[in-house]
Amino acid sequence: MKLHPEGRKPLFVALLIFAALNFLFSFIGIDWLEGLLLIASGILYGFMVYFFRHPARFTNVEPHQLIAPADGKVVAIQEVEETEYFNDKRIQVSIFMSPLNVHVNRFPIGGIVKYSKHHPGAFLVAWHPKSSTLNERTTVVVQADNGVEVMHRQIAGAVARRIINYAKPNTKVATGDQCGFIRFGSRVDILLPLDAKIKVEIGQRPIGGETILAEI
Repeated sequence: MKLHPEGRKPLFVALLIFAALNFLFSFIGIDWLEGLLLIASGILYGFMVYFFRHPARFTNVEPHQLIAPADGKVVAIQEVEETEYFNDKRIQVSIFMSPLNVHVNRFPIGGIVKYSKHHPGAFLVAWHPKSSTLNERTTVVVQADNGVEVMHRQIAGAVARRIINYAKPNTKVATGDQCGFIRFGSRVDILLPLDAKIKVEIGQRPIGGETILAEI
């Protein structure tokens, strides 16, 4: 199983901590307690390795199609007033990522990065209606080759405390390229023009980098 580069440091630190704890507990002399710690350490470390998995994804879409930027569950498809960049109404599609989902985030469409900004904020649960504007988040806008601009937001949740954004203004990106990573459970919003044709439904579980999300 391939691991994402973002996992190297936390996995190394966790390995040192678990090794140190097991070494210290070995001096206590209580076999069942040592065994319990060893099992618990193995389970927790196994979960961390699983969380940082980086499966290969194959993007094969038409220029007017958008792919899902993340694995997870579609929890909202609604019209919203976007006030940070567009200052008009947009269709928002929200994908919630649980700690069990792949947390690699991808550009939903290729083009030129026109805007990329990090916003410090709160850590409400990711499905809270106000998390899109109150939580720590990043906002990225990509202008597609046909001139249409698409926004996506990485939103921290109650558990997610680390948002990593790779998008740099005025750079060229391709549909499905990695745009970031979030630890450990969170949400991604995609904001589209009102005439976009949404290809997913609430409750659907898209595959980041593969599932067609919409057409513009």
